[in-house]
Amino acid sequence: MTKGTTSFGKRHNKSHTTCRRCGKVSFHIQKSTCSSCGYPSKKMRQFNWGQKAKGRRTEGTGRMRYMKNMTRKFKNGFREGTQAKKQVVKAN
Repeated sequence: MTKGTTSFGKRHNKSHTTCRRCGKVSFHIQKSTCSSCGYPSKKMRQFNWGQKAKGRRTEGTGRMRYMKNMTRKFKNGFREGTQAKKQVVKAN
């Protein structure tokens, strides 16, 4: 038995399939856990030794449907229910 071409022909069983949470092909079928995000665990899998991996899936990498408005709201002091005062145009 050689360790090259002939061995590669025997590789036809998939140990990992697509994960429902992260979408990567990292969900181990027999273990029923994702090697990337840790699904079905409630908490996302993350380690301090993987700073780059943290940055790929952290806040600010998606649509930020809520957070993208926060800087503007913070700048105005989170005011609500008020109407902006009308600006009077001066005649030159």
